[in-house]
Amino acid sequence: MIFRKLKRADSAGGIWGPVAVVVAGLVLLVGAPMVTGTFGLLQLTVLAALAIFALAQGFIWGFGGILCFGQSAFLGLGGYAYAVGALNMTDTTGAVALAIIVPMLFAALLGYFMFYGRISDAYIGVITLTVSIILFDLFNSTSGDIYHIGQAPLGGFNGIPSVPPLNIPGNPDAQLDTNGLWYAAMGALILCYILLKWILASRFGRVVVAIRENETRAQLLGYDPRLFKLLTFIIGAGISGLAGCLYTNWGAFISPTVFSLTMSAQVIIYVLVGGLGTLIGPILGAVGIQYLINVAGGQHVIDPNLLLGIVLVAFVLLVPQGVVPVIRAGFRRLIPAKQPSTTLAQPVSQEASR
Repeated sequence: MIFRKLKRADSAGGIWGPVAVVVAGLVLLVGAPMVTGTFGLLQLTVLAALAIFALAQGFIWGFGGILCFGQSAFLGLGGYAYAVGALNMTDTTGAVALAIIVPMLFAALLGYFMFYGRISDAYIGVITLTVSIILFDLFNSTSGDIYHIGQAPLGGFNGIPSVPPLNIPGNPDAQLDTNGLWYAAMGALILCYILLKWILASRFGRVVVAIRENETRAQLLGYDPRLFKLLTFIIGAGISGLAGCLYTNWGAFISPTVFSLTMSAQVIIYVLVGGLGTLIGPILGAVGIQYLINVAGGQHVIDPNLLLGIVLVAFVLLVPQGVVPVIRAGFRRLIPAKQPSTTLAQPVSQEASR
């Protein structure tokens, strides 16, 4: 019964919304280099990387029901894995794979002990936050020549500078320029969105959402919530690692600040502002909030962190659903959804009463 309702709810939304999002993304992908300069394209590139990061948080929290306060741990691990791999390999294609695989392996290990240890949701948030703080302190204390992995010095609080940029797979000499990096970042964002849409439309995704809605009932139907939560956690970590790879490429630099509480708090705000339980919401939230932070950083009247806190409190109090759900609700009031026929509604009501 749970899955039938989810299927009907998903089909009611139609496919045109996701198609419109992908088309808009492709238009932006092709059109942005034509209308903006190098600096503007760099700013759009980092926005795309942070949008992928927010997409990962929105997936595991909004659909998996896992509130991870330390998602920056996977962003940082992906960034450092790419930097170390790129400095030790001639072809950065392998470094990109490391940026995805290392966070996924770390999430598999951490998630196994959390979910199979039956840790409550509140403690999962505390554990992930603690892990990100530990990683911040760990990488912050690796200054000196003795701390290196192959040819890559970790650099401590100074980080790893001069990280080699992405190159065309199989051709190490063909490194991506500013335009190429934009195409890679925006293309990755579109692909991640399509991937998560496909996952949520599959049976696996429907089970994940059912577990979020009623874990006990899903377990009685024969599904293991621990396994599905673990797999959701791992998928989110891999996407965050990809975001860390692109974030490192944007500045050709990575430092322990990627593990900071600021990064963990910002991505939660991205999701809250955009809309929990949506995929486009975290993307729009990341772009909007990060643009606001950039604008606030250019003036000296209001502290950007204070402004970010004001925005968070305002949305929690005034628009707790987020921007996208509010807009959807407005459209539904203007354009009422087609009511199901009596022949279809009757069996559902009978099943719900059982």
